Amino acid sequence: MLKGQVVSGDFGKIVMRIKADQQVELGELMVIEDAQEKFILQVYDLTYGSQISQQNLEMVSGMNLEEGSFQIMDESLRNYQLAFLKPILTITDSSKTCKKLPSFFTKVRAIQKEDLFFITKPSTPLFLGNVRSGSQVLDFNVFLPGKDVLSHHVLIPASTGKGKSNLMSCILWDITEKDYAGMLVLDPHDEYYGRSGLGLKDHPQKNKVVYYTPHNPPPGARTMKINLTKLKPEHFQGAVSLSDPQRQCLHVYYKKFKNNWIRFLLEEKKIEGVHFHEDTIAVVKRKLISLLDLELEGSEINCKGIFDNVAGENTISEICQELERSKTVIIDTSYFSGALEIMIGSIITTEMFSLYKYYKRLGQLEEKPVISIVLEEAPRVLGKKVLEQGSNVFDSIAREGRKFKIGLIAITQLPSEIPKNILANMNTKILLGMEMNSERLAVIESSPQDLSQDSRTIASLDKGEALVTSTFTRLAVPIKVPLFKDFAKVQKETYTMDDSFLS
Repeated sequence: MLKGQVVSGDFGKIVMRIKADQQVELGELMVIEDAQEKFILQVYDLTYGSQISQQNLEMVSGMNLEEGSFQIMDESLRNYQLAFLKPILTITDSSKTCKKLPSFFTKVRAIQKEDLFFITKPSTPLFLGNVRSGSQVLDFNVFLPGKDVLSHHVLIPASTGKGKSNLMSCILWDITEKDYAGMLVLDPHDEYYGRSGLGLKDHPQKNKVVYYTPHNPPPGARTMKINLTKLKPEHFQGAVSLSDPQRQCLHVYYKKFKNNWIRFLLEEKKIEGVHFHEDTIAVVKRKLISLLDLELEGSEINCKGIFDNVAGENTISEICQELERSKTVIIDTSYFSGALEIMIGSIITTEMFSLYKYYKRLGQLEEKPVISIVLEEAPRVLGKKVLEQGSNVFDSIAREGRKFKIGLIAITQLPSEIPKNILANMNTKILLGMEMNSERLAVIESSPQDLSQDSRTIASLDKGEALVTSTFTRLAVPIKVPLFKDFAKVQKETYTMDDSFLS
C-alpha cells in the first residue's frame, strides 16, 4: 500500500509527503524499495504542510468560520501531511544497519510481513507478541533468543495500567513449557498462579509450576516455611537498614555460633573478647524480632510467621532444585511487608547464586538452565538510595549474573530510580507506555538501539503496545502483546492438538 513519497530531509530525518487518502501513525513501519535494496524506516513525528502561505491559510480559515463553507481548488494537492522517518535497516540478502539515504523522490509503502524475513525464530525462543506498525498488528510473531535474553537481564518499565502484569503473565506461560530456563517469581499481588482466576495453575504442563504460599495453600501448592537456622547475615542486606556496627554484630554472631546464631543473639549471649554497645544489641534484636515475626518468652522463641524453629529445613534447597529442573517457582508474598518479601527473595537468590558459582568452578554450568528472577517494583532492591546503604545480591547479579547464567527481570514504574550503570546492564528492555518524560529519558539513554527520536512514540503507546530494544535484535521492534486470557486459550488448544497428533 503506497503511503507517500520522499520530498526532503537528512539521514536522521527523512521527510515524506503523505498521500491524501492515507493515514499515518507514530511508530508506523515503512519500506522504500530502491534498486536492489530495501530500506526499513519508522515514523517518529507528523506535521502539516501546505502550498498556501500561512497568512492565506488564516484568511481561508476565517472565511470558513465566519462566512460558511469555502473551498480551495485542488485541496488534496495544496494541503497535506508530512511524516518524519528515521532509517532503521538496509535489507539486501541480509539485514544491516542503515548507513545511507534512499534515492530522492522514491515511493514509500507500508511494511508487510514478507519484508521481515530476516527476523528468524531462535533455537531457544521467547515469545513476546506480534509485530506492530502504528496500531496495525501484523501476522508475524516476535521471538527473542530466550536463553541469552534472560541471562543478560530484562527491564520492563511502564506507567500504571499499561499492561506490565499481562506481559509478564504471557512470558511466564510461554517459558513454563520450555526447558532452557527456571523462573523465580516474587509475586506481591498473588496474580500469576491464578488462585482466584486464570493463571499458571491452568497451564497444560502445570507440573512444572511450583507455588508457595504462607496461608491456606490450594491443592498441589506448598506452605511457605523457612527454618531459622538457614538464615545468614547477608540475607538481611537490602531488606532492613543496618549501621556498620549492627552489620558487624550479625556477622560476628554468625561466625561464632553458625546455624544457631539468631537464637544466641536474641539471648544476648556474650562472646569472649568481643564487646558490642548495649544499644547496638538492643536495636539488632528489635529489628530481627520485628522482621522475622518472633516473640521472646524467657529463653523460648515463638515463631508466628513463615520463619520456624522446626519446620522449613529443606525449603530453600527444594526451591533451588526445582529451579534447576527448569520449573517456574512462584512465591506468594502478598501477605508480607516489603522488607520481608525482599528478604525471602534475597535468601533464595543468594543460595542459587552460590550454587551456580560452584557449578562454574566445576565446569558444569553449561549443562544447567538459565535462572531468571522476576522483581516487581525493582527500585526497592536496585534503587539508588537502597544501594547507597550497601550492595545486595540483586545488585551483584545485575552486574555479573550473566557470567553465571542468572538474570533479572526488573519491573518498575520508575526506571530513573535505578542507577545508570545497572540500567545499561539490562540488555533487553520491553518499553510499555510511559507518560513521564524523566522516566522515558532514563530508558532511552540506556537502550541498546538509538531511541533518541522515539520519546513521543513511547508516550503514545496504548495498553498492550510495546517497543522491544535489545542487543539481540537488529532493530527496536514495535510489538502488540496479546491479552493473557486469549494467549493462554490459544496455547492450550495448540498443546491439545499437538498432544492428540503425537498420540
